[in-house]
Amino acid sequence: MGIYAITGASSGIGATAAQILREQGNQVINIDVKDGDITVNLATPEGRQYAVDKLHEMCPDGLDGIICNAGVSGTCGNLKLVVSLNYFGTIRLAKGVFDLLEKKKGSCLVTASNTISSDAVRMDLVDLLNNIGDEQRILNLVSQIDATNLSLQQQVYATTKYALARYVRRVSSSWAARGVRINAIAPGNVRTAMTANMSDMAKYALNALPIPTKYGMESLMDPEEIGEVMAFLVSKHARGINGNVVFVDGGTDALLNSEKVY
Repeated sequence: MGIYAITGASSGIGATAAQILREQGNQVINIDVKDGDITVNLATPEGRQYAVDKLHEMCPDGLDGIICNAGVSGTCGNLKLVVSLNYFGTIRLAKGVFDLLEKKKGSCLVTASNTISSDAVRMDLVDLLNNIGDEQRILNLVSQIDATNLSLQQQVYATTKYALARYVRRVSSSWAARGVRINAIAPGNVRTAMTANMSDMAKYALNALPIPTKYGMESLMDPEEIGEVMAFLVSKHARGINGNVVFVDGGTDALLNSEKVY
């Protein structure tokens, strides 16, 4: 079977996706800040490079796929970490292993969020992320944002995820021309350690967004609902899917944006 790398696979939807891929007979390399096969901090340039180097060492014949899933919510209280891990940690790693994916005509999947369709996204910051990419300059800007403000926390989080989705769309054609697919998954609210540690106010805001498939039930989705789609999107069964942002949110985005078809 195949060899897959997943960032943030020690817990949550990353761990679920890893389990599903292993059950299918694949080898999975977990890259995480703790308990990983490669234990590293992807929020730092040094950590990203170490992860890239280790993957080249462990997989000289290439990777069948990578799921860039590691990330933190805005409610972590450290907005610089949100930017460094969610955006730069994902982009730098994806670029760094492109040659390994190319060897096996593999695929890349990045974890965005269904919040990318909300009004919370700051497009000026998205443009800086996608077009300038100067991490230190952007971190200096983000350090001026009030990290205790719940709406601003969500704003920065949604912005990093939007920038990821836009990056996927931008590079998908050139990557596919060299045999590598890239897509993004946009999960809804999932029952994980990240959501369990939210403040009461954050949970109240989260529960205000209904999930149609969970009508009359607890509003959070199960990790398996996301992990199963992740495993599919990096598999050969999804070989015709490229450059897409796949919303896996039980229909929340469709409910809130029913007139949008693209």
